[in-house]
Amino acid sequence: MGEAGRREPFAVKDCAVTALATGEDAWTLRELRDRLSRVPAGSLYYHFQGRLLRPVFEVREFNNDLADWAAFSLRDPVLAERLSLLDPAEFEGLEALRDELIELIEERIAENGPPRTLPADRPFRFIEGQIVVFDTHRRIDEPGELGVLCRDLSRGSVYYHFVDARYRNPDGRDDFQRWLDQFGPEVADLQTRLSSVDVYFSTLDQLRDRLTDLCGALRAPEDG
Repeated sequence: MGEAGRREPFAVKDCAVTALATGEDAWTLRELRDRLSRVPAGSLYYHFQGRLLRPVFEVREFNNDLADWAAFSLRDPVLAERLSLLDPAEFEGLEALRDELIELIEERIAENGPPRTLPADRPFRFIEGQIVVFDTHRRIDEPGELGVLCRDLSRGSVYYHFVDARYRNPDGRDDFQRWLDQFGPEVADLQTRLSSVDVYFSTLDQLRDRLTDLCGALRAPEDG
């Protein structure tokens, strides 16, 4: 890395998140806590960051499925607000997120006093998510090509390279920042700007627009 003739092209990937039933349902806070302690980590992935990739047909008030359920099925706005503040990127893995979820729910159980006798309007059904990645066979060689690339990215590509990457990569950076490392200090400002984008509290369409704006500031190489 570093020599112009040896630079790696950026390989564009796309992805989808599959949904698998776990058979685990919860009607009450206590059941939710107990199920959370044993569902696979892929279920947390599905109900938090994986939710960004699912089709959106209405404006979502909360950013994860647990907060939605707490608000609209359990009718506990206090818990819903607390759950909605959780950003998976702030935890060192899904197990740390699981621990925080259980702690929040146990705190709410203690605040509520005697166990609730009425269950939620609908159960929370735990789904396990698995990410499936495939190559688009699209490549770019220069930072100046990023603006056009980002404009045309599918939602799955935005998710894979900019959202999932922050959880997948050991340094917590997106794939664009890591690829830009080989181009030296001239792209350092763009890397800083990319790192400041909040990926979890935005839609994928909003992220694509933001990426296009940031990366479009770099001039594409002229033909000839």
